[in-house]
Amino acid sequence: MPTNRITIAVRVRPGASGTRVGGRYEGPFGPALTVAVTEPAVDGRATEAAVRAVARALGLRPADLTVQLGAANRDKLLAVADPPADLQSRVASLRDGRAAEPIR
Repeated sequence: MPTNRITIAVRVRPGASGTRVGGRYEGPFGPALTVAVTEPAVDGRATEAAVRAVARALGLRPADLTVQLGAANRDKLLAVADPPADLQSRVASLRDGRAAEPIR
């Protein structure tokens, strides 16, 4: 049985002063959600932190997200299998609407 799947383009800013999710970046995969994380871009730490931050900001579990493309790049595509019906609007709200939200 095929699963419903969406992708989310993100732009990661490693080494930031705080973890925040929100804002728009015109990246290679189209309009991307900006994700700032405190972890450095070393050994995948920034990628792991970005996945956790995006999951928390969208009300998902980190296990619900997988890195589809860009594991070693700042520009990434995250995939969500069987997403909630309103996930696209949640992403759009963070990317296009509100200011960046601090993630704790």
